[in-house]
Amino acid sequence: MHDVPRRTFTVPQGAPPRLDQWLARDVPGATLERARRWLAEGRVRVNGKLPKAARRLWGGEAVELDEPELAVLPRLEGPPIPVLFEDERLLIVDKPPGVVVEPDGHNPSLVELLAGRYAGLSVAGAAQPGVVHRLDKETSGCVVLAKTDHAVTLLEEAFEAKRVDKRYVALVLGAPPDAGRLDTPFGRLPGDSRRYSSKVPSARRARLSFTVTQRFTDAALVEVELDTGRTHQIRVQLADLGHPVLGDPLYGSEAARTHPAARALGRLALHAARLSLELEPPISVEAPLPADFRRALQTLASGGTSPAS
Repeated sequence: MHDVPRRTFTVPQGAPPRLDQWLARDVPGATLERARRWLAEGRVRVNGKLPKAARRLWGGEAVELDEPELAVLPRLEGPPIPVLFEDERLLIVDKPPGVVVEPDGHNPSLVELLAGRYAGLSVAGAAQPGVVHRLDKETSGCVVLAKTDHAVTLLEEAFEAKRVDKRYVALVLGAPPDAGRLDTPFGRLPGDSRRYSSKVPSARRARLSFTVTQRFTDAALVEVELDTGRTHQIRVQLADLGHPVLGDPLYGSEAARTHPAARALGRLALHAARLSLELEPPISVEAPLPADFRRALQTLASGGTSPAS
């Protein structure tokens, strides 16, 4: 294993008493399962000797770890993935519509496309980015991904502490109020496991705010700020308000699905336009409206309306 990168550590006083437990706690990128695999593969030495996973530690031991080579996902063909921001911890990319975030066994995913094209990724023992939030397949725009296991934890803590600001733009049917705040229950729709609703009894809450930024004959462009991140949340809450997102095949009315702007877009009219992270230093990026979304806006500006209008 002399060709594999080696890390050395000194076990501190007060460490967990078992070697595998200490590795999982104190070695960056380790989990208990991964630590036990390293031990079984003979990649760990304590004071120059191969130990057992349950070896007792007293503090002061010299530990050497031969790191396993990172598994590399196969290179897949797919659309370009514009990078909006990068540092040693994370990537923020502009996800194209039609691309799933995580591998699903059917379509090239954002994770696989980045892993095949981008160096410097190391998450969960593979040369791939770490996912901490998701967009629906047909939603375009900002997605942040961790480059390392440590960055996964950093981003998860930021999301949990509400130190992430996510802004979306959507084209919706009808004439919604100039601004509004929705704070509703949120749960699966009884009898349909694919769909969610804000009109079901549930202890879970969903919160968002919206502002109309442009009006058309029978549609509006709205900016949405998410306070919670429920599955399909924007689509569900706006549809339940009576203003479904244009082109939404799951929650949209027939008028929303067949609207000329929806046909011009060819997908769900939802775009993750801005993402801000309260890290050190703070990070804020914007994803420009993609060509298909601009095409839908042109259709609306030229007077395209729903046949039902």
